Amino acid sequence: MKIITLDKNTFDKFANTHKYRNYYQTSAYGNTIKNYGYDIHYIGIIDNNENLIGASLLIYKEVFMNYKIAYAPRGFLFEYTNIENLNEFTTKLKKLLGKQGFMSITIDPYLPVNIRNNNGKIMSINNEGNIVLENLKAAGYNYLGPNLFFENKKPRFEAIITLDKDIKDIYQNFEKRVKHKIKKAIRSGIEIYKGNKENLNIFYELIKKKYDKPLSYYIDLYNNFENKIDLYFAKLNTETFVITSRIQYEKEIEINNEFANKIQTTTNINNKKKLINQKMESDKLVNIYKKNLVWATKLLKDNPEGLIIGTSLNLCYDNVCYLIIEGFNQEFKTLNTNYLIKWKMINDYKNKSFKYINLNGISGEFNKITKYSGLNEMKLGFNSLVTEYIGEFELIISSLPYNLYKNLNKDKK
Repeated sequence: MKIITLDKNTFDKFANTHKYRNYYQTSAYGNTIKNYGYDIHYIGIIDNNENLIGASLLIYKEVFMNYKIAYAPRGFLFEYTNIENLNEFTTKLKKLLGKQGFMSITIDPYLPVNIRNNNGKIMSINNEGNIVLENLKAAGYNYLGPNLFFENKKPRFEAIITLDKDIKDIYQNFEKRVKHKIKKAIRSGIEIYKGNKENLNIFYELIKKKYDKPLSYYIDLYNNFENKIDLYFAKLNTETFVITSRIQYEKEIEINNEFANKIQTTTNINNKKKLINQKMESDKLVNIYKKNLVWATKLLKDNPEGLIIGTSLNLCYDNVCYLIIEGFNQEFKTLNTNYLIKWKMINDYKNKSFKYINLNGISGEFNKITKYSGLNEMKLGFNSLVTEYIGEFELIISSLPYNLYKNLNKDKK
């Protein structure tokens, strides 16, 4: 067995057909990430018959006393179940990276170990998971899991919408609150449309507070993945929003007047108390809807052509659409743009015969309330399945500088 350098074309040809293929292990991703503090390298693993049996994009940077750390995003494209090959490859990799001044390399194989339903209950188990876990440990990799949150470089749990049913059945299986939010967004005047590269500056204004990546990163991502990026926008039709707000306000006024009339004509004390409580609740709604109408009227005056208030950037790879990042104007949080964008995505990708929509990371805690419970509730409300990956591993190449580096960073914390 030998480890060799691969050119981009050879790497992509192998990577695009491997069972662990993913968009992180592509030259398009390599071309994107190399401009943001990382160097990149493509390695190949050939057997004694000169057959290519593995490959990986490695991204790396110098971090301490001329020593480097490396990362194979979503793991090596390699058959981890073959312990003999894994041991030999790991030994040769450590020797090679050691000569080149590396302290460690991290991997997180694109290997699902469990599929769960939207309540977190395990539906199916990948028996390869335990084999790979034990093989990697035996080969010298330190297991950094199983974590439930976002401690790793990539999420260990992701929400997946399957598109194998009729679109009406997909919708009917959404949770009731999700359907309500979709309908509310439509009634409020939210309109979803697709943009292009020229609109990335608008997109960036809506997501820039979520991550520390610059606008140039998303421009490079768009360029490197060519026609595989979809950019969605949610636009508020301010005229429709005024009409909806007025109807809502006037309807509540009618309800409020009915309560007032019934209170005047009701003699039963218990019924009167109940009506008074209902009238008080209606009073609150009247005030809320009146403020909404004033707000909507001002929005129409200031933005007669409408207002973009939400966005999503998706990457399509291998029959799957990946939601890379989404964002919305917090001022319009109650209008539920993120729900309507997802419903539009489902319709679009279903029509294009995609198999899944990957909504990206969620928490692996399904029973206790955490700061990520809202995130889970939103993504899993679409009747999503949960893919649980094996997790992250670290192979230490040079222990002395590695330990010094870790201790130094621990002290800084």
